[in-house]
Amino acid sequence: MPSSDEYRSIADPEATVALPVVTGDPVDPEVDEETAEAEQTLLEQLGGISGLIYSTLPVLVFVPVNTFAGLTAAIWAALGVAAGVLIWRLVQRSPVQPAISGFLGVGVCAFIAHRVGEAKGFFLFGIYTSLVYAGVFALSILFRWPLVGVIWGALNGHGTAWRTDPRVRKLYDLATVVWVVVFGARYLVQSQLYDTDHTTWLAVARIAMGWPLTAVALVVTVWAVRRAGHLPADKSAARRDSASA
Repeated sequence: MPSSDEYRSIADPEATVALPVVTGDPVDPEVDEETAEAEQTLLEQLGGISGLIYSTLPVLVFVPVNTFAGLTAAIWAALGVAAGVLIWRLVQRSPVQPAISGFLGVGVCAFIAHRVGEAKGFFLFGIYTSLVYAGVFALSILFRWPLVGVIWGALNGHGTAWRTDPRVRKLYDLATVVWVVVFGARYLVQSQLYDTDHTTWLAVARIAMGWPLTAVALVVTVWAVRRAGHLPADKSAARRDSASA
């Protein structure tokens, strides 16, 4: 999570930081190293590659158990798998925040399925979450605050000074558009399957459009960040001082 200093940097549009420069030159090794560290932080927020894969396990268990043992058993099975993933990450001393979020998410999905009384209700929360995310990312582009740039600026300490460079903003616009497409596609496909009662295909779509599409969006995001040549703010300041000496 961003520190309090990073939040203050975001809130202050006059914060003095070096602007990233878009060039065709080879990436500076130091820039590459610092960017890689921030990329790792971003991936950790998602639970890492294993976390993205683990997130599909409750769905893989829910549908077949519902078919053979009924909705109640399927709900408890999905919750059990989510709890098992959380315990496993605790034992492995891996970051547990994604696993906790995943367990709570499965809990919400299970509650909705119980209230709806149908297995397809398990997917309703994810469907509308995708719609909300697509809307938020799209609006951020319309208001000229592409969310990928805002999030990246918070992670690496650059704040929002990158917005004054049209070339960098376009890169973040592009990356943000990719996330809009990912979330929008999830909503359109899965809502259609929900309305037509194709629960099994809904589970397939949930998995197929989950971490694989997230991986594609992350690749584009990393490309945009590297193309922008972002350095964390303190490193950028050190470079300025060194160049002026």
